[in-house]
Amino acid sequence: MEDHFVLRNLKLVNEEEIDIVVENGQIAGLTKAGCGSGHQTFDCSGVYVSSGWIDLHVHAFPEFDPYGDEIDEIGVKQGVTTIVDAGSCGADRIEDLVASRDQNRTNLFAFLNISRIGMKRVDELSNLEWIDREKVIEAVKKYKDVIVGLKARMSKSVVHDSGLEPLRMAREFSSVTSLPLMVHIGSGPPSIEEVVPLLERKDVITHYLNGKSNNLFNTDGEPLEVLKDAINRGIHLDVGHGTSSFSFKFAEAAKRHGIGLDTISTDIYRGNRLNGPVYSMANVLSKFLYLGYSLEEVIQAVTTHAANWLNKPELGRIKVGEAANLTLFSIENDPITLTDSEGEQRVSNRRIETKGVVLNGEFIEC
Repeated sequence: MEDHFVLRNLKLVNEEEIDIVVENGQIAGLTKAGCGSGHQTFDCSGVYVSSGWIDLHVHAFPEFDPYGDEIDEIGVKQGVTTIVDAGSCGADRIEDLVASRDQNRTNLFAFLNISRIGMKRVDELSNLEWIDREKVIEAVKKYKDVIVGLKARMSKSVVHDSGLEPLRMAREFSSVTSLPLMVHIGSGPPSIEEVVPLLERKDVITHYLNGKSNNLFNTDGEPLEVLKDAINRGIHLDVGHGTSSFSFKFAEAAKRHGIGLDTISTDIYRGNRLNGPVYSMANVLSKFLYLGYSLEEVIQAVTTHAANWLNKPELGRIKVGEAANLTLFSIENDPITLTDSEGEQRVSNRRIETKGVVLNGEFIEC
């Protein structure tokens, strides 16, 4: 790959047409369409560009089953330049996840599971002896450049009889490490009314559009008071689509009630990538286009919003002098059947299709 190339005739999400000149891994120029020059030219007519997509919730530790996958399979091959593993590993295996970063092209960060065993088992918070305060603190100190938060999966199948205690412990670990929490919500107990009050500003509720009975909306689609309170307190709402955590019914309710998008993430792993209903980041983003959010709102939810939450605003910018971290995609105007986690389907006349990424000075076609 040439170290000096130009991507010609790209469109920003506001429809402005530009050329992007990349040299030595950095954006060397942003010019009017057709005016950029480089040693190699790629004609990108009809293709959109944004800063590189960020997926705030994936499972990228392939050894764990069922929740695991290869980093680049759910990263650059999806048009995603940065992924955040959402608690696959606890203190026992975080070293191995960190080491795998060097073997892949995709940028990787991680939430540390508060259970030292991580998702080696799917009930990792059912035994409080697996939650080791000192090991959490030690791992956070050792891998402070990779670990961006702590993860607690607060649903009945994970905590069993431990109730709220894992979350109370996670809250204390958060205070000691100054890291926010990502909290998975699902079937109760504990109830959503017990979980949300323990969260603080910048903590993340993932799976906020799930269709389970213990969710953030009543049966008529009205937002519960705990959801309104969470929004008012600055708690971050993350989609975390996954196999069982995205409902068109409640996503439509959220849109109807003016609930904006914080971050759209996939909760992708091998099973739901190959067999659905997730398939890809592009497929998940297409669902939000169908719901009526603008292209700009949808793309912000995987670029600037995610980058700002990570305290890495540079990942959400296209700016001369900064690293070339880009996602290229198109809008295809043909029908696609979209499926949620409840098996409900919607037919959309538009879909997003990834075309490639620019990362570490390389143009990688998807």
